[in-house]
Amino acid sequence: MPAPNQDALAFLLSRRSRPHKTLTLPAPDKDALTPLLTAAARTPDHGKLEPWRFIVLGSDALQTLGALARTRGAELGHDADQITKTATMLENAPLSVAVIASPKASEKIPQVEQTLSAGAACLGLLNAALAAGWGANWLSGWPAYDRPFLTNGLGLAPHEFVAGFINLGTETSTPPERPRPDLAQITEWRI
Repeated sequence: MPAPNQDALAFLLSRRSRPHKTLTLPAPDKDALTPLLTAAARTPDHGKLEPWRFIVLGSDALQTLGALARTRGAELGHDADQITKTATMLENAPLSVAVIASPKASEKIPQVEQTLSAGAACLGLLNAALAAGWGANWLSGWPAYDRPFLTNGLGLAPHEFVAGFINLGTETSTPPERPRPDLAQITEWRI
């Protein structure tokens, strides 16, 4: 039998994202964030293509993106509540890391596998932040896929998109546990 890492397993069985509205300053500085990004970069990456990258967004960048979300939301005809919700998600974040899905041309590794790797990088960063004691959550929304927002706000190439905005900060309250999937309903055993 393998030797279990009980602390790691206990963490994974009890991990809980923190709602973005409950995050405040301080947020991780560069020294605190670097090991979290290092952990996220250890995600499964079939073919070693590194089909993701990180953009660290501080207060000024987040204010700019929030303003762009308001402008683009209006141009797209989104309702006022949706525009405000999206803009404030960006503007009120103490710090955010945009995990950029950046698939590479490959005959061996399909784009879907590269996209899944970018999602794994999001979860890796989220779990690393929570394990380090920070409050964190993974958000997306329409700006993650809106080409003008991605080009003008983040300078992304045409083939890139946001796999997730990982907001980081200090939690102000512990969220209540939420219902979890019924394992019997989502698992099929063929053994």
